[in-house]
Amino acid sequence: MTLFKRLVPAALTAGAVTVASAAPAAAEVSAETAFVFNTFSFLLCGVLVMLMALGFAMLESGLVRTKNTAAICLKNIALYSIAGLLYYLIGYHLMYTDVQSWIGSFSLLYNPADAELALLNAEEPTAEMVATVVEGGYSSMSDWFFQMVFVATAASIVSGTLAERIKVWPFLIFVIVLTGIIYPIQGSWTWGGGWLAERGFSDFAGSTIVHSVGGWCALTGAIILGARKGKYGPNGEVRPIPGANLPLATAGTFILWFGWFGFNGGSQLALGSALDASAMAIVFVNTNLAAAAGVVAAMLAANILYKKIDLTLALNGAIGGLVAITAGPDLQNHLLSIIVGAIGGILVVISVPLLDKLKIDDVVGAISAHLVAGIWGTLAVGIFGGGDFVTQLVGIVAIGVFCVIVSGVLWFALKATVGIRIDEESESLGLDQVELGQEAYPEFGRGSQTI
Repeated sequence: MTLFKRLVPAALTAGAVTVASAAPAAAEVSAETAFVFNTFSFLLCGVLVMLMALGFAMLESGLVRTKNTAAICLKNIALYSIAGLLYYLIGYHLMYTDVQSWIGSFSLLYNPADAELALLNAEEPTAEMVATVVEGGYSSMSDWFFQMVFVATAASIVSGTLAERIKVWPFLIFVIVLTGIIYPIQGSWTWGGGWLAERGFSDFAGSTIVHSVGGWCALTGAIILGARKGKYGPNGEVRPIPGANLPLATAGTFILWFGWFGFNGGSQLALGSALDASAMAIVFVNTNLAAAAGVVAAMLAANILYKKIDLTLALNGAIGGLVAITAGPDLQNHLLSIIVGAIGGILVVISVPLLDKLKIDDVVGAISAHLVAGIWGTLAVGIFGGGDFVTQLVGIVAIGVFCVIVSGVLWFALKATVGIRIDEESESLGLDQVELGQEAYPEFGRGSQTI
């Protein structure tokens, strides 16, 4: 069984089995107890991150029109399912097994460690069996589960950007490649111990490795797919297309915020010592502070720039703050997390109208919140001393170029073969009716009947 997959500092991984060596012997927990706590942390935090799938579904459902709501819900539950299957079939091995600088193993299926299976199947487990399992520090499949839910997050970002005009099946084909190939390969460069890890690139929980990857793929797809019908006028004017349910979008944002504690907190990758518990508490606090700062900063920036407080910008300000702090939530100076989150929220407010000027139609603002804020958060690690600035920049550019090229080839291939965009008539009717044959709110739709 491999050791902790992400390259956390040696002092932290050492704490996975026992507390710091300087602690009194009486305060140390047994190796098996540390194994239990580490495994529990992966599973519990993984469940929190899975809840983010619901958050994305609700946020996106609230920011699209009613005629596309059922399609958004379908895409979100489908992409989560596809991510789980592909990461089991091939993705995890590509990302973490026998990584040689640029890529891991092409082995199929990731199953429990042999030592764990022997322990589970033994009629009378021995102390030696237990000791062998405990040496790994955590259950192998708890780690797989925690890593898998991150993959689904990257795919959700693409879903929101391309909403209301992309066909369902071509989108899901893209998700297969994203979750099975694109995400694992670039993830191996850092978290799998590849070439970026060797250079010292630092991304604690994935501002770039998760969020910017989804953002780059979404940006490339949005450019190739084109804008929604009527979004931009002949003279370049922007025509707002408001979402149907802002309370639902607000609920989705709160769910994402809640799940983010598992996203960042679980990325401590251990809970078997006082050191790890203290470090995780700092991560939780920084995550919350950055999100709060992102909201307040986005509200202030929107009021200054547009003379109005925009709810959707405030919601994306929270996400922008969360994404920004994700690269370095382990900073021990809480004030820095407020600064990082606030700048993330401000960047969202600036980026959203800039994309509209470029006629890049991002339905939910995911490119601004995940790509732009993700780049900022990764650079912030270098700015505030958590890593080398040049190395951080190299990592951002390398991952960005890889994602744009590979996703671009895939988008163009899908466009040339099965097609990726619905026709104008279907777009007017809505994806729910055309692709699904059902409506999310039938009592308010064209097909409603009086009973």
